[in-house]
Amino acid sequence: MPRCDHYKGLEILSVPDEIAGCEECLKTGDRWVHLRMCLHCGHIGCCDSSPNQHARKHCGERGHPLIRSAEPGETWGYCYSHDIFTQLG
Repeated sequence: MPRCDHYKGLEILSVPDEIAGCEECLKTGDRWVHLRMCLHCGHIGCCDSSPNQHARKHCGERGHPLIRSAEPGETWGYCYSHDIFTQLG
């Protein structure tokens, strides 16, 4: 799988062993479908299938285009800017 230039010089962060849930949804009492982790800062947000799409909103607000799945057993990453999936593990 290809990787875009956003990965250059970036340390690929590991998913924490324990995740309570989407950081914003936990604060507001909302629900999520799947979790995504920002590869730039470690923020945990909900996926595009979730009602609030907090991972994508984090990208737009912070300019952090790279995420990885925070779901157990999944090792893929995604760049919002280039719409490219990549294998991380």
